[in-house]
Amino acid sequence: MPSCIGVDVSKRKFDAALLTEQGKYRCKVFDNDAKGFQAFVGWIKANAAEQAHVCMEATGGYHEALANFVFDHHIAVFVVNPLRVKRFVESEGLRNKTDRGDAKALARFARKNELEAWIAPSKGVRELQALVVRLESLHTMRQAELNRLDIAHPTVRGSIEAVVAALDREIATVHALIKQTIDDDPDLKQRKDLLETIPGLGDATTTSLLAFIGRPERFKTVKALIAYAGLTPAVRQSGTSLDKRQGLHPVGHRDLRKALFYPAMTAGRFNPIVAAFWQRLKAQNKPGKVIVVACMHKLLAIAYGVLKSRRPFDASLAPKGA
Repeated sequence: MPSCIGVDVSKRKFDAALLTEQGKYRCKVFDNDAKGFQAFVGWIKANAAEQAHVCMEATGGYHEALANFVFDHHIAVFVVNPLRVKRFVESEGLRNKTDRGDAKALARFARKNELEAWIAPSKGVRELQALVVRLESLHTMRQAELNRLDIAHPTVRGSIEAVVAALDREIATVHALIKQTIDDDPDLKQRKDLLETIPGLGDATTTSLLAFIGRPERFKTVKALIAYAGLTPAVRQSGTSLDKRQGLHPVGHRDLRKALFYPAMTAGRFNPIVAAFWQRLKAQNKPGKVIVVACMHKLLAIAYGVLKSRRPFDASLAPKGA
């Protein structure tokens, strides 16, 4: 029987819990960095009696570097929807929530469920992910400097302008690297060409979708991709006493959602499918934010369809009522 190891990942550290055949746990905390990853793999090899199964939640980016590292060391990785784990814990009647407790719950979840092994992104996709995240960071730093420039004393304006100029050069360099990474990978290049046929998606958005979706085949259904992005509405309802729509689930890939926000508004004007959907929701007096999120959902579903079918966007192929 494989040793099931649950891993609860946060920004700076992760808790691991190995479930033994006797139902006991061996737990350890690791730093969420390269040294921590190496120590974790060594801990697995020292403590797992047989083949190890490492189970972790899709945590909006925090888990990805660790999952890639474990996969590259030929250890089976299972990345699961946090909502499935939450329901599993609720079915056990547990109330207390700690990082170690969550890791133990993931180990039990892996032991009791047949899971599909996770496959790491290709080299090109990993490079693209790193470049897209870096580009976002550079834009954030540039905007912060521009904000300071607005109120800066004349003594420091030159310094700020020099930093902005340096950031502009670095942004241009990263843009060039992104283009080269895509052009050098035939699969990425083909998928980018397909995404660019969708009205409402610009160059920056298609690049982000390529990076954050990865291989579309890893999502068996469009619902799986929607859940991964965290674009499924959260609803609490119980009889007539409680009926609250809480917006989006707090889990999901934040960067993927962010990449779709403004394109959804653009698609609401220029994409025939999304525009018709927008107007239908508007006629139902839906709030503006609800309409935008629903159109993000619709736009991601369209992108999934184009990527899975490997056919350019065609509004005539949309189902009636779309």
